[in-house]
Amino acid sequence: MNCNKKTVKDIDIRGKKVLLRCDFNVPLDKKTGEISDETRIVSSVPTIKYLLEGGAAVIACSHLGRPKGEFVPSMSLKPVAARLAELLGTPVKMASDVIGEDAAKLAKELKPGEIMLLENLRFHKEEEKNDPAFARKLADMADIFVSDAFGTVHRAHASTEGVAHYLPAVSGFLLAKELSELGGALNNPKRPFVAILGGSKVSDKLGVIRNLLEKADTLLIGGGMAFTFLKAQGKEIGKSICEDTELDYAREMMQKAEKNGVSLLLPVDAVVAPEFSADAKPSVVSVDSMPSDQMGLDIGPMTAEVFAGSIKNAGTVIWNGPMGVFEFPAFAAGTIAVAKAMAESGAVTIIGGGDSAAAVNQFGFADKMTHISTGGGASLEFLEGIELPGVVCLLDK
Repeated sequence: MNCNKKTVKDIDIRGKKVLLRCDFNVPLDKKTGEISDETRIVSSVPTIKYLLEGGAAVIACSHLGRPKGEFVPSMSLKPVAARLAELLGTPVKMASDVIGEDAAKLAKELKPGEIMLLENLRFHKEEEKNDPAFARKLADMADIFVSDAFGTVHRAHASTEGVAHYLPAVSGFLLAKELSELGGALNNPKRPFVAILGGSKVSDKLGVIRNLLEKADTLLIGGGMAFTFLKAQGKEIGKSICEDTELDYAREMMQKAEKNGVSLLLPVDAVVAPEFSADAKPSVVSVDSMPSDQMGLDIGPMTAEVFAGSIKNAGTVIWNGPMGVFEFPAFAAGTIAVAKAMAESGAVTIIGGGDSAAAVNQFGFADKMTHISTGGGASLEFLEGIELPGVVCLLDK
């Protein structure tokens, strides 16, 4: 996939109406309806300010939650419009619909330097179906399409891919940074290139492992998924999570690593407990002597040391998936050790969204990382080498 795409800086925006796809899919407090994490709104501000100050009229749009094509008042983007207005220091006109009379009227009257926000795109089932007529109505409001929602570019929806059939399409600053950092790390990494994969399931990362074994120098595997690999080696894994359907795949990947000269490192010890609980009593065991009545809930201290050593000498590190159940303090040490090693390394360090992003934020290492991806599913598909429809549709430089 070509990541060298035109950005807002490569086109004339003065006097133009810009349809801007943002990722305002923020968590709302169930009781108060207030925004509980505004990171995604804050990260959209640089592109919006650039467009407004450059004399464009901005028609922002996003989805929020999963209303499944129904108008669900609790999933309205009204709270987002209010917070965005505070962050920008300028009014944000809120449309009561998406492609209806109110949206069309506001868009038509919108002047350069002004911004409006359409209601939740997913109030229309046509959005996720990438319906051409729906995409056309969105596009008809504007002169240019700017995509700045990396978290949605792996989906071919009307607002991510469909509108690009009717408007010149470029990226905003947030999406451009994702393409530059992730694309650079995968296609032209500073070596040694170390990839770290964790999380509970191998099945979530089948294509990612396969692709990284073509590109990385070292692959570190922790988290629950490591136990599928350990069982594939014939080791006792007790009550640890395991996908028996993926044992052959794990063996195949270990052979592939050997054939490609990639160092594939698995845990040598684990922090175990009798049950999955925050209060469970942890103990450390070698992976060669796992008790049958225990389950692995984190990588052990020796593994953490080995992994940290690989990271210390790396030129590029990409990390996706925690090393253990970091939400439970007793089983967070492995994830903390990896985050700390990355923060202290001189490498280009990239966090692939999702739980890894949550972990580095929680443990205070976020500001030490080169890049933290804003898209969990999108960054996974990017690492897998899949062409993302919301990127392919943008104009090449």
